[in-house]
Amino acid sequence: MPTTTKALTLLTPSDLAAEFDTNLTTGLTTDTVVKHRQQNGSNQLTAAKKPSLFRQIAHHLSDITSLILLFAVGLSAYLALTTDSNWTKTIVIGSIVILNVVIALYQEHSAEKALAALKAMTVHTVTVIRDDKTQTIQAADLVPGDLMLLNAGDAVAADARLIESQELEADEAVLTGESESVAKSAAPLAEVPENLGDAANCIFSGTAITSGKATAIVTATGMNTELGKIASLLNQTKKQVTPLAKRLDALGKRLSLVAVLGGALTMLLAMLYHQETLADSLMLGVSLAIAAVPETLPVIVTLSLAHGVQKMAKRRAIIRQVTAVETIGNVNVIASDKTGTLTQNKMTVTHFWSFGQSNIQKATAEPLTTDTRRFLSYLGLATNAQLTDQDEPDIGDATELAIMRLLAHYDLSRDELETRYPRIAEAPFSSAKKTMATLHRTPEGHYLAIIKGAVDRIAFSALNWQTKATDVHDQMTGQALRVLAAGYQQFATNPGADWENQLTEVQPLGLIGLIDPPRPEVPAAIQAAKDAGIVTVMITGDHLDTATAIARDIGILDGSHRAITGHELNQMSDETLAATIQQIRVFARTTPSDKIRIVKAWQQQQAVVAMTGDGVNDAPALKAADVGIAMGITGTDVAKNAADMILTDDNFATIIDAVAQGRTVYQNILKAVEFLISVNFAQIFTMLIAVLIGWGAVMTPEQLLIVNVLADGIPGFFLSRELAEPGIMHLKPIPKKASIFANGLGKRVAVRTATYVGLILGIYAIGRFVVSPDQPIVGMTMLFLTLAIGSMLDVFPIKTRARLNRTALTSNPILTVSLLGTMAIILLLALLKPFQQIFQLAPLTLGQWLIVFVAVWLPMLIVESYKRWQHRHELAAWHQPNLVSDNE
Repeated sequence: MPTTTKALTLLTPSDLAAEFDTNLTTGLTTDTVVKHRQQNGSNQLTAAKKPSLFRQIAHHLSDITSLILLFAVGLSAYLALTTDSNWTKTIVIGSIVILNVVIALYQEHSAEKALAALKAMTVHTVTVIRDDKTQTIQAADLVPGDLMLLNAGDAVAADARLIESQELEADEAVLTGESESVAKSAAPLAEVPENLGDAANCIFSGTAITSGKATAIVTATGMNTELGKIASLLNQTKKQVTPLAKRLDALGKRLSLVAVLGGALTMLLAMLYHQETLADSLMLGVSLAIAAVPETLPVIVTLSLAHGVQKMAKRRAIIRQVTAVETIGNVNVIASDKTGTLTQNKMTVTHFWSFGQSNIQKATAEPLTTDTRRFLSYLGLATNAQLTDQDEPDIGDATELAIMRLLAHYDLSRDELETRYPRIAEAPFSSAKKTMATLHRTPEGHYLAIIKGAVDRIAFSALNWQTKATDVHDQMTGQALRVLAAGYQQFATNPGADWENQLTEVQPLGLIGLIDPPRPEVPAAIQAAKDAGIVTVMITGDHLDTATAIARDIGILDGSHRAITGHELNQMSDETLAATIQQIRVFARTTPSDKIRIVKAWQQQQAVVAMTGDGVNDAPALKAADVGIAMGITGTDVAKNAADMILTDDNFATIIDAVAQGRTVYQNILKAVEFLISVNFAQIFTMLIAVLIGWGAVMTPEQLLIVNVLADGIPGFFLSRELAEPGIMHLKPIPKKASIFANGLGKRVAVRTATYVGLILGIYAIGRFVVSPDQPIVGMTMLFLTLAIGSMLDVFPIKTRARLNRTALTSNPILTVSLLGTMAIILLLALLKPFQQIFQLAPLTLGQWLIVFVAVWLPMLIVESYKRWQHRHELAAWHQPNLVSDNE
């Protein structure tokens, strides 16, 4: 029993009626409708079950860093209840946990919106024949076997097979991505179509009837339709975890491992060797938990991404998911739709040839010959499209609009032409004859018939037409141009009602070649992508020849790579596709599931994939990609809601601008990681070493929170505003599996951590044993000030990879202001007595202040010196032979 759309295309109407238990004249009976509804359900799209809010919150609290913070909240709350400890730690740490969860929940809403937009495309009512009566019913009540009546302007409510049709055309752009209407016919096909777009006797849910009328048998409803299959793909497709999220998660696990092991060891040593109470030992555990987790890092990352959102919006890229800001900077594959993104989504006459000319002429501003002017004028007379003001959509078929734009280019007005040659009759285009003709009265009182259409469907009378036209036609089709012929025939008197049948002596006018041309800025953008180490791939529903020609023209396809069709793709297993994906640059005649396979095949090669699209058919692949990019002008709501980014100008070049901004954001996040993590590692090792050598806790939890949240957190917020490093778009994308400590970051963190551990332990020892009579509070105060102020000052060598100079110090002035303000707060905490008591700080003597003043500059000097040494080492390595590997 045939069940697929492809198989149903081969059946006759009577076989089709038997297949669905219906009658071609009277439709379904009431009893059969009930039976079919029980079997197939309602004609509605359904969403995957959404996790409860409790489950979503639990998921976001299950990562190791959140668990450590929750542990710290619980311990600090227990100590506040059972001892004289205050609630400061509990409130501050708890607020950080809540903020992180709220941010995570806010970012999880695209899938529901995408499906909601998909549901909005479904039709509300539809006209059917049931029980031999024509009636209007709710679209949700449609069942397979229903006889559906369709007219121009109707939206299609379910997948159906045509059984009768008259001059029917349908707009299937939402499914195929191609903007031209498709001619439909009720006749059974001779062979199974390879592609959805080739199913000429079927219509599909979510598409629209643009002309003609038809009767069709519903073959699939609800989630069984092609639109429903896309909804299923949306439900099943999970959004990729971003590379940055994975790296930060790995970082959190490392910090947490150190904290857990260190905390257990510290509490054990404190209780066994230092006779500490349980409360004091627990306090050490809280301290280590606070020291281990960079509490402000999630907020800093979010602020960096938010700043990137603002910058990208100014460059015509609207970010829906803030994580896409970072991910777009690390993409190494852009899988782009052709129509409207790489091309102008506007059929254009690029070449034309007048009969009698020796060469094909480009559609430029060159003067027209008399014959060519007559050719274009007559062509305009046989056209119904209309150009409107810029704020209004143009009216008419894409091909005829291209002709009208060509006339406007040469200052030819159809209104003026029709004043001289008024139209008195028209024979509209049909898919059967593939021509259109109009009849006009001439100024001399004669009659002029003009015909345009397929070259082989017009009865041209010129003897040498066939030879010349064939050569020109082949030249144009060789450039993937769609070719249209035009001719005319004159009558001395009115030829009467059957004038179209008298067009047997047509005089040739010429040929025009049309294509949706590339955007002029796209070739340069694709070259910029290549320079940045990014591969551009074209995925389109268009024919292979057209896609290949465009791809070669704009620089996507060269002699070393392949172009294949969706049919060839279906012959490949997932393993074969993944193994050969890097050799393929063009995929033509693709389906929604094809696009997901292509995206996943690249991801199996550890690529970070950006996918562009505008139609409903693109939505699942947009969701599956690392970054989904929808078109703002031509894009459907479904595509936009499934995407992470929306281009307000539908321009591929805007993606490259977004990549540059994304790379800047990622660099700034790495700077924040370097700035914060070094201090966290230093705090952990300092606490461990201090307990091991018998000094006990050298910092209180409150002091650790001040350093992490205030001294490092506030300046860290403004690292997001750093400008791009020079040459950022000539670097290769960071590999997907690269550690967050790659490219020298790990070494810089190690140097900075070692500097702080040695410095602050030394300062503590000087404060406690040298400049005071064994007073731990003096050492603790000097350590606190050195760590807090010193870590703020060395943000300057971190904020730029270049040498530190006046420009580096003065650029990003808001960072400098935040540093000065935070330093003032730190000093007030150390100078004012009420704060000294709260944070367990001691008043210092002038000599002790001088020691702190000298010590705070040491980290900045050491970090800058190491950075310069690292640069010299990298420069020397660059000039060594055989530096570049064979695969680069």
